[in-house]
Amino acid sequence: MDALAGLLEGPRARGAFMIRACFDPPWAVRVEDEAPLTVMLMVRGDAWIVPETGERVRLRAGDLAVARGPDPYTCADDPGTPPQALILPGGECSCPDGRPLNGSMDLGVRTWGDRADGAAVLLIGTYLVRGEIGGRLLDALPPLLSLTSDEWDCPLTPLLMAEVTRDEPGQEVVLDRLLDLLVIAALRAWFARPQAEAPAWYRALGDPVVGRALRLIQADPAHPWTVASLAAKAGVSRAALARRFTELVGEPPMAHLTAWRLALAADRLRDTDDTLAAIARQVGYGSAFALSTAFKRVYGVSPQEHRTGAA
Repeated sequence: MDALAGLLEGPRARGAFMIRACFDPPWAVRVEDEAPLTVMLMVRGDAWIVPETGERVRLRAGDLAVARGPDPYTCADDPGTPPQALILPGGECSCPDGRPLNGSMDLGVRTWGDRADGAAVLLIGTYLVRGEIGGRLLDALPPLLSLTSDEWDCPLTPLLMAEVTRDEPGQEVVLDRLLDLLVIAALRAWFARPQAEAPAWYRALGDPVVGRALRLIQADPAHPWTVASLAAKAGVSRAALARRFTELVGEPPMAHLTAWRLALAADRLRDTDDTLAAIARQVGYGSAFALSTAFKRVYGVSPQEHRTGAA
């Protein structure tokens, strides 16, 4: 698996919130849903994404933005337009004064806003649970990123527009997979930009010494790696590898190995029915107890609690 594939392998939507939002100006929606990741694809017209902090982003037809939670933000026709609706956790909608909207902006199957053929149309997909997105991927992203239609070409837009308003058996699963594909396509384009701010370990893969050690860790996390064995494979001394690895990656080799093993364990707890003992063997821990202890220390919950929450 190459590094980018490893980074993007994480998105696994389950019952994601997906909607076609249609508005006529002036319009503004305040999003306070605390979702870990939301994708906004501008289909028609234009919009502004205004975060609590940082630079606001203007979207035109074909542009895309990805917002990393849990911080709130506002989508609007103009940065100065006051919000007419609030999106709260669980997809609950209310007026700014707290009164429930009671479905007054529902326009049909997964369609919401002023009118179905509004001047501005956005496709919005939201991952509702952090476990559906790999932690390494979330950590690699800024709070808000955007791609213009010149920076990427999305063949999924017509398909998404056709599928989002369908109400057929299994439709949620279809939309979940399309959302995963949309996120992967967008982030692949974003990381490919010359000015992309990829995570330190990803950039370090280009180093002839550290890159070798990183690939060994990623390819065989269950191996009983030590700094000495990694250094021998990379053709340098232990001290040289430890120093250069820490300088480029931002953490020592063994700390990175532990983080990688636990990230893989978290994904396998979420995506498989394997026992904790089996997962421990797969990621390089000698026992279920050893994995459980390390997992709880880093993630703050037991492996079983993580699995239950992801489910």
